[in-house]
Amino acid sequence: MNAERIGLVGVGGALVVACIAVALPGQFAGLPVTGYTVLELVLWSTTALFGASALLWVALTYIVGAGYEPPEPAYGGDDIQVRILTVAAEEVVQATVDSLPDELTDRHVIAEEPIDVDGAEVHVVPDGFECDAVRKGRAIEWARRTLDTDREFVLYLDEDSIVERFDGLPDADVVQLRERPRQTGSTLSYLADVFRMGVQLEQRAFARLQIPLFAWGGGIAVRSALEDEVTWDRETIVEDTAFVWAAARQFDIEFALSATTCRNEAPPSLVEIVQQRRRWAAGNIEATALLPLHYRVLARVRNYAWALSPVVTLVAVPLAVFGVTVVYGGLFLLASAVLGAFTVFWYLRGLLHYGARELKWLVALPLVPVVSLVHSLGTVVGILNPPSSFRVTEKVGARE
Repeated sequence: MNAERIGLVGVGGALVVACIAVALPGQFAGLPVTGYTVLELVLWSTTALFGASALLWVALTYIVGAGYEPPEPAYGGDDIQVRILTVAAEEVVQATVDSLPDELTDRHVIAEEPIDVDGAEVHVVPDGFECDAVRKGRAIEWARRTLDTDREFVLYLDEDSIVERFDGLPDADVVQLRERPRQTGSTLSYLADVFRMGVQLEQRAFARLQIPLFAWGGGIAVRSALEDEVTWDRETIVEDTAFVWAAARQFDIEFALSATTCRNEAPPSLVEIVQQRRRWAAGNIEATALLPLHYRVLARVRNYAWALSPVVTLVAVPLAVFGVTVVYGGLFLLASAVLGAFTVFWYLRGLLHYGARELKWLVALPLVPVVSLVHSLGTVVGILNPPSSFRVTEKVGARE
């Protein structure tokens, strides 16, 4: 059992015992501390941890990442081979291929089953291919070994990554494309991805760090020579992040955030978004073994803080707002209000990332605590019950 799981179980158990002790004080008269004391300790500790994580976000975003602009493009379509990963989502992949600009002529679809796609060459990963990588990583590794390319970059796209205006790639070893998920089903799932876009503003600091804190989304481009040195041949369910972490440990890589944006699908249901975030959280924790100690601690503490954020959002903030005497006090009220303001700020930043057409979702501002819960719940599940294999998020092929 990892440290995060022990911590979450401990916090959950302490909250249950404390709440029962507060409600039925006579039943716990023999305890060395009162239920009020336990409740205060849990709420203060979780609030402090989430507060520290929020302050770190501020430092990354507005100090380390201050003034960051995507570098000017240095490579055009003739320097890029596109590889689109799918199991067998023919209609979804076709929409992605159709969105590619004409200058991206070297197009390949890497599929697990035979499909027909116009405008790209389809390759099916053989059942007998063996390597250490699994599922999506296995398909990427097969493509690396099998497809010849003399292009400077390989651009990997998810099956649902509708590419907006493409101006080329900057001169960097790894280029992360931006995301702007589109709604395909559940409104809460979509708003949780809007919220995530606000939080992901911190990505602009990653080019200035020794090791980016994560790499995922609709598309990522890697220099072909670097790919062959690092390979994708490692067992992980977060192959993008694991690749970047492994590359940064071996080489002094340059990481850049591109101006190009992918309009990938937001998970269509609450079940799907929980399963997606579950995979990200569990995979990131496992992949931290690739990091040096100080980065490993940072990444895992951040994951743990996000897993605890529902306690702050749904317990600490309401208690402070409604003046419950267990924890009511000026300092706690201030701390809770500040963290509540952070969740609102991230949501608003996400809306600004989308532009004027999504400002209609300002009407959902009172639902921000629920939206943040939807965003973080998968992290809780991923820590408590990590998946044993890669699970593809359901795609519906809907277009705005």
